[in-house]
Amino acid sequence: MAIRSLGYIRLGVTDMERWRVFGEDFLGMMRVEGGDQESLYFRIDHYPPRLVVSPAGEPTMSAMGFEVMNERDLVQLVSTVEAEGIKVTAGTPAECAERRVTGFARFLDPGGNPVELFYGPVLDHVRVRTPLLGSSFVTGDMGMGHAIVTAEDVKATFDFYVRVLGFVERNTAGSTYFLGCNPRHHTFGITPRPGPGKLVHIMVEVADLDDVGLALDRAAELGVPMMNTLGKHTNDHMVSFYVYSPEFYAIEVGWNGLRVTAEEPTYEITEGAFWGHKFTPPPVG
Repeated sequence: MAIRSLGYIRLGVTDMERWRVFGEDFLGMMRVEGGDQESLYFRIDHYPPRLVVSPAGEPTMSAMGFEVMNERDLVQLVSTVEAEGIKVTAGTPAECAERRVTGFARFLDPGGNPVELFYGPVLDHVRVRTPLLGSSFVTGDMGMGHAIVTAEDVKATFDFYVRVLGFVERNTAGSTYFLGCNPRHHTFGITPRPGPGKLVHIMVEVADLDDVGLALDRAAELGVPMMNTLGKHTNDHMVSFYVYSPEFYAIEVGWNGLRVTAEEPTYEITEGAFWGHKFTPPPVG
């Protein structure tokens, strides 16, 4: 009944052209057609688009989609969420078709973040083409990557994801929690912030260190602002760098993250990196 992976992220943005360049020309994702002509759909593997960007009046994450095994697991998990007093809404047939999934349900987590639970991705069997990458994105049994969101009451939100949704606590960094649901060290994280929850960070992983370096080159060529220099994390041992998205989300491109294949005790980190990851404030204006 537990969640298997992060399946997709859906964003509302104010500058679609900047996101076209960011997703296609910088990240190297494959842009494809989708059900909404105004939206941008980006594939990174054999699954339907993992990142969908739609025009909006202000930047927002409209959905964080987590995959479950099948319809039975979705029904059981929805019942467990509803038992917490949280309103859950089933996706309509038209919404399922646009997401290319068999079924899904949506709700707000205790921090106010929009969550979708889905099953049955609809595969088109068209080979993904990412010509800017020499290798590929690392997905498979670990899903899209990982995401970090905020919550005003981090402890209550942490409790919901572990007790209700079945995530496993991997480590902490002060009041920030990193949680796993598959061999990827962490698929999800929660950090404190006043007010309703919001997205702060997305990570995608590539299969070859050279593709991290090539992405660094593309960031410089395209003028994508750097957030953290190349470095190696202390928790998942990922070698990566961070840039600012057009809305100043922290977008990480990484390589060689830890796979956790057996139950391990949780721990706290006191430094975020063994080396590197030097921070640069966001650009002004």
